[in-house]
Amino acid sequence: MHTEHCDMSLRHARWRKSTFSGDQGNCVEVADGIPCAVPVRDSKCPDGPALAFAPAAWQAFLTGLRDGSLSAGS
Repeated sequence: MHTEHCDMSLRHARWRKSTFSGDQGNCVEVADGIPCAVPVRDSKCPDGPALAFAPAAWQAFLTGLRDGSLSAGS
């Protein structure tokens, strides 16, 4: 099995919140610039853990939200 090395160091990650985030404090942040993964964290706990998703899985999630096959409220 071939496994690709993925540098998951998040020290210099550029985190961003969704443009749909409000001021309610219940936001997630996504880090850009890591080609092998999409790190996601709780904005209320920036020094806490981050979940890492495969880019294809993250894209499928976003597509499902956009096309209505997933509901953001469910």
